[in-house]
Amino acid sequence: MGKKILMACILAFLFPYIITLAWTGKVEEKKEMPMTPSGKRVILDRKGGETAMDVEEYLPGVVAKQMPADYGKEALRAQAMIARTYIYGKMNGQKEVKESDLHMDYLEQKQMEKMWGSEAFVTSYQAVEEAVRSTAGTVITCNGNLIEPLFHRASSGMTRAGDENHPYLQPVECKKDVEAEGFLTIVQFSKNDFADKINQISGDSSVKADQIPQSIQIVQRDDSGYVVQIQIGTRTFTGDEVQYALSLPSPSYEFEEYEGGVRAVCRGIGHGYGFSQYGAKCKSEEGWTAEKILAYFYKNIVLKSE
Repeated sequence: MGKKILMACILAFLFPYIITLAWTGKVEEKKEMPMTPSGKRVILDRKGGETAMDVEEYLPGVVAKQMPADYGKEALRAQAMIARTYIYGKMNGQKEVKESDLHMDYLEQKQMEKMWGSEAFVTSYQAVEEAVRSTAGTVITCNGNLIEPLFHRASSGMTRAGDENHPYLQPVECKKDVEAEGFLTIVQFSKNDFADKINQISGDSSVKADQIPQSIQIVQRDDSGYVVQIQIGTRTFTGDEVQYALSLPSPSYEFEEYEGGVRAVCRGIGHGYGFSQYGAKCKSEEGWTAEKILAYFYKNIVLKSE
């Protein structure tokens, strides 16, 4: 009887380790502590009713969607602070916000597992969760106010200057962004297709196919090489309007005639303002901390614990 009791005690002690080994293929040396509640909630107003989730519990699903899990510990920590700052900004001083008002993507565990694959899921999720846990409650401010933490995947080689409402957005070099996957994109259009897509901006037919590409003129670029204003035919558009109409990955582009049509040569991924995720990845690999990375992309900021 004594041996049976002893064996039962041993099995009870080893049970968590056996389960961990079966799931991950290795025994974890330590068990992670639960997330520290923030007291701020995201109301999940989805089909079937509403439930509430603490912001800190919600954030891993956001960060997992926003940045690749293999971009490095410090880059992930910086992204976690960016995501938290955005959510707090949407709360506007309140203790909660509806998920539908955030207009941001969120991944459930099953979606993460599908994205990363079952073998990489545990490692990837732990990296994202640790990024959130290690920055718990920390947000980014400038002049005492939460910033609008704009970010993009990769710049054209230099980030863009903000307006008077975004003084913390100042151009910085990101030379290694040219190494990012998808940095250079070339998209080809027929003249008719190009004209049709551009005419959808204004809802008329002012741009004619036979005017393409000779009537395309870049009127203004900013100092970082992004198109600010472009003339096509007799119409003038913003660089962003044309980017969206043509589904280009960035407003840093140029057009050229090609095989009887026109093609766009586009550099970078995203709008180019603020935090370059690929640039942060490179700096993380160079040993930069998340705090130093954020101070590089957002000027005159103060990290504050809420």
